[in-house]
Amino acid sequence: MAKVYERVDGRLRSFIEEQKVFFTATAPLSGDGRVNLSPKGLADGSFVVIDGLTMAYLDLGGSGAETIAHLRENGRITLMWCAFDGPPTIVRVHGRGEPVFRDNPRWDGLITHFGDDFRKRTDCRAIILVTAERISDSCGYAVPFMEYVEDRPLHAQRFGRETDESFNEYCEKKPYVATSLDGLPALPLPLPRRTS
Repeated sequence: MAKVYERVDGRLRSFIEEQKVFFTATAPLSGDGRVNLSPKGLADGSFVVIDGLTMAYLDLGGSGAETIAHLRENGRITLMWCAFDGPPTIVRVHGRGEPVFRDNPRWDGLITHFGDDFRKRTDCRAIILVTAERISDSCGYAVPFMEYVEDRPLHAQRFGRETDESFNEYCEKKPYVATSLDGLPALPLPLPRRTS
């Protein structure tokens, strides 16, 4: 039976931190706008629980910026984790999200929460800061068992070759980075410079 929690801590926090992938869902206010659902993974350290109601993850380089555009417009976000091994569980956090860009005064304090491998990555476009409004779990009876083998090294290999300048050029060439599929402002370009 589903249960609602006041905070992400204890067993719930351990479950979230053990998962190798999670999903984010956002949508524009317009009824004609496109809902966005994105898988997030990469490696340990790119998602953190800051406190019982606050989480953050790194927005790394990619083909689009739908999540950022939706958060800039209305802040609504849902995060979801599901167990692909162990007891069948699904956890959802409904909340408010905010992209914190590299020139934001809070950047330096927030980036310290992430692993050393992520702190200096050129392809880190933003930190997505999420404040939970509703935290719940439910059964994951229909979620299949799947075996984790390893993280794919391709993302780090691809973007590890970029400098700040070349990564900015990469972003400026992509059609849905500065604006969303629905024309909402997304990632500010040129990319903001880091505060440090």
